[in-house]
Amino acid sequence: MRLSEFDRALIDEFGDAYGRSLLRDVVIGSLGDRTAREALDAGESPKRVWLELCREMGVPQERWYGVGRLDPRERAR
Repeated sequence: MRLSEFDRALIDEFGDAYGRSLLRDVVIGSLGDRTAREALDAGESPKRVWLELCREMGVPQERWYGVGRLDPRERAR
């Protein structure tokens, strides 16, 4: 199975089992009171879903672009 960037970030940040649980169980108000899975299935961009999930779960902003990955704006500096 080939993982998407979203899947890799989810697993890196939360672990496989817990990440999959968050994806299907956590309702996120900023995504229209949908779970991350529901938002993705409805066509919401994976980037927006990832950022909103990070915000909802209290992930520090420096990790919103994946564990060990820099915000693209930081790379330009």
